Amino acid sequence: MGVSRRSLFRAGAGALAAPALLSGCGSSVSGRKELVFWQFYAPTPVGGSPDVVKQSQWFTRMVNDWNAQHETKIRLEYVTVLGNPKLATAFAAGEGPDIFLLSPGDFARYYNGGVLAELTPYMEPEAVKDFFAPNMATRTADGKVYGLPMEIEPLAMFYSEQAMESAHLAESDLPRTWDQLLDLGDKLRTRKAPPIMLPNLPGYYQNFTWYPFLWQTGADAVRHGRSGFDSAGARSALQLWRDCIQTGIAPRTSPVPDSDAVAGLGGGYATMSLSGIWTVAAFKYRKPKYRYGVIPLPTPAGGTPRTALGGWAFVANARGRDPETAAKFCVWALGSMAKESIQRVVDWCTVAKSDIAPRASALAAGRASGGYDHPVMKKFADEIFPTGRGEPRYPPVVYKAISDAIQQCEFAGADPAAQARLAGDTIDAYLTSYRGVTIL
Repeated sequence: MGVSRRSLFRAGAGALAAPALLSGCGSSVSGRKELVFWQFYAPTPVGGSPDVVKQSQWFTRMVNDWNAQHETKIRLEYVTVLGNPKLATAFAAGEGPDIFLLSPGDFARYYNGGVLAELTPYMEPEAVKDFFAPNMATRTADGKVYGLPMEIEPLAMFYSEQAMESAHLAESDLPRTWDQLLDLGDKLRTRKAPPIMLPNLPGYYQNFTWYPFLWQTGADAVRHGRSGFDSAGARSALQLWRDCIQTGIAPRTSPVPDSDAVAGLGGGYATMSLSGIWTVAAFKYRKPKYRYGVIPLPTPAGGTPRTALGGWAFVANARGRDPETAAKFCVWALGSMAKESIQRVVDWCTVAKSDIAPRASALAAGRASGGYDHPVMKKFADEIFPTGRGEPRYPPVVYKAISDAIQQCEFAGADPAAQARLAGDTIDAYLTSYRGVTIL
């Protein structure tokens, strides 16, 4: 099936060492300079599903186009998990890649380690403004660009139409509020229908899927350089996920690997699943005839609709073999006003995958070409994406404190108030000595 976004997020938390020693692993081939691009798409892994093959082809075509036009070549290197021991070992040994993919969750450690090359000098001002600000914020520092998003991936609740019908539930039963979500879970349980599936393994991915519920309350983990976690909002968001697990509304152990929504819904293991827009392409290529729908994440009474905007970005290694060319490649690929650069983003987000394009020009071109005509894609673009906030770039200590609180509430039945207070104290203690990029 290839490597899922979920497994990538889980692996990233503790495996990466501080990247202060990162340097390039480019080489010379037949007298020509070669830069290495580490990613988890190409070449296609053995046994890759159709959607993975499409994504691999996009990467291969992009690099072939660059290599045909430039003296310095790019070589794709498939890394099973960005964040696994191989990557950490390579960085520590000074053999890290020249170009790699980075999620906001790891931005702070790389930026603070001085290994991200600035991309702004190679971008047109119009191109910088073309990227959506909420998603771009966690890739910039002091007004300078250090990463170019290739996608925006909002979260939502996917549901199986067949499972809803079998449980004698109608569209009016779909939850709009937290209370209605719990009510739906009770109905599913009493009718012996498949449950609601929430990501339940500790890691960046579970945190990513939980953050919107925190934000819906108006609370935040970090605010103005201090912890905001010991709050009524954090306590209520922790209580919601605690209730889902402790009452059996959501399973303690995912019935499918990585809480995969297509496997969960399509295999009859879940009626509803919290997942992201990438699930649309997964259904298209893996179960094209399956009937499913999507709704925005339920909100608390008096709350504000919110989702998290995830996605990966191209970054260049400031201590690599040729940082300038690596940076120019990132801009050429995703951040130029050239027609080919914009179309490359459109093709990634609407053909190879199902994502919101991170650039206004690319989203408009995608709409014009029918890339958002599918009812679910249209709902994401028109209704869910506008409520989004960029995935946070919390340092590992902040991320881990929140992860521990979620896990303790879910599986140990811990008191949300006590866990919010403990996590808040941990975050505050860390922030008193933190020196680095602004935490967003």
